Amino acid sequence: MANLGVLLNEWRAAVATEAESAGQPPLLLTAAFYYAPSINGLTYPVQSISNRLDWINLMAYDFYDHSWAKVTNSHAALYDPSGPISGSYGVGSWIQAGMSPKKLVLGMPFYGYAWRLTDSNNHGLMAPADGRGGSGNGAMRYGEILGFITENKAATVYNGTIVSNYCYARTTWIGYDDTQSISAKVSYAKQEGLLGYFAWHVAQDNNWDLSKQAKQAWGA
Repeated sequence: MANLGVLLNEWRAAVATEAESAGQPPLLLTAAFYYAPSINGLTYPVQSISNRLDWINLMAYDFYDHSWAKVTNSHAALYDPSGPISGSYGVGSWIQAGMSPKKLVLGMPFYGYAWRLTDSNNHGLMAPADGRGGSGNGAMRYGEILGFITENKAATVYNGTIVSNYCYARTTWIGYDDTQSISAKVSYAKQEGLLGYFAWHVAQDNNWDLSKQAKQAWGA
C-alpha cells in the first residue's frame, strides 16, 4: 500500500509534466478500488489517493457468491443492518478516512449470482444453499435473469431494507439489482453528494433498462 501511494504521487507528477510540455490539459487519473478503504487487514493510502486521483470507483458488489457462502445473500446490498458489508458502509468509510464525496463514484452490478437452494420451500435471504444454481459459474447477466424469470415463472422480491432484488423458482435462487434497486442506489449517491455512479457493466443490461432507470433517478 505504501508503494501504491508512491506510484500515485509519481504518476500525478508525470501527468503534470506531460501536460505542461505538450500545452494540453492534464490527463484524468482514476482508479477502481475495493468498496471500503481497508482490505484483508491492509489500508489504502487514502491521502495520496485523495490528492492524486481525480476520482475513484467503488466496487460495491461481489460481497457474496455461492463458491463460499452457504446461504443466499445479496452480493451488492446498499445497506447491511447487521454489519459492514454494504455499499453505504463503504462510502461512509471512505469519507471518514478523508475522501471527499465529490471524488467517490458508487458502483452497481448489472449481473447477479445464482445459488442452488437446499430446500425449495426456504427461499428468502439467508436461506441454506449448496453451491451454484443455473449453468456456468453461477454469474448471470441482467438480461439472462429476466429470461430466467419469464421462462420459469419465477417469483420476484424487492427488499427495500438492504436495497436488493432476488428471484427464485424451484431450487434456483438469484440475487441481483433490478430497476428498483438501481433507482434507490443512484438516489442515495445523489443525496450523499457523490460524484456519480457507474455500472459493471453496461453490456449486461437489457435494452438499456437499468441504464435508463439510473439516468432518470440521477436527474430527478
